[in-house]
Amino acid sequence: MRCPFCGNLETRVIDSRYTEDMKVIRRRRECDRCSRRFTTYERAELSTLVVKKDGRREEFKIEKIIEGIKKATQKRPISLKEIERIAEEVEQSIREKGVKEISSEEIGKEVMRHLKSLDAVAYIRFASVYMRFNNPEEFKRIIEEVEKN
Repeated sequence: MRCPFCGNLETRVIDSRYTEDMKVIRRRRECDRCSRRFTTYERAELSTLVVKKDGRREEFKIEKIIEGIKKATQKRPISLKEIERIAEEVEQSIREKGVKEISSEEIGKEVMRHLKSLDAVAYIRFASVYMRFNNPEEFKRIIEEVEKN
């Protein structure tokens, strides 16, 4: 692991611990050259490709889900911890499917399922981008759907 302070490639692990959810390993490291300490986090990488609406394929990244949820929940009473929990649950559901490719549409539906039960405003915001709303009638339709449930 490269030292973020001096760029040295020789670092050593001082301490390793799992996070509370046992999904990430936190490693405390020390650089052999400058003796400064830093922390790294390791998680299993999901090697699934996401098939976009235009046919492009890109590697699955949980960070993109987190960013999308952050935008939808902006100025809402939803913690970062809750956002990360949803993203991890979406990632886990993809892993459980065991597929090499998944459509962005499936991922979006899964995120929407979680947001619908969490916060109606965030759900509508996410849906408006995900479903590419073009007019007020589409907003009205989804608001009516949320109000029914």
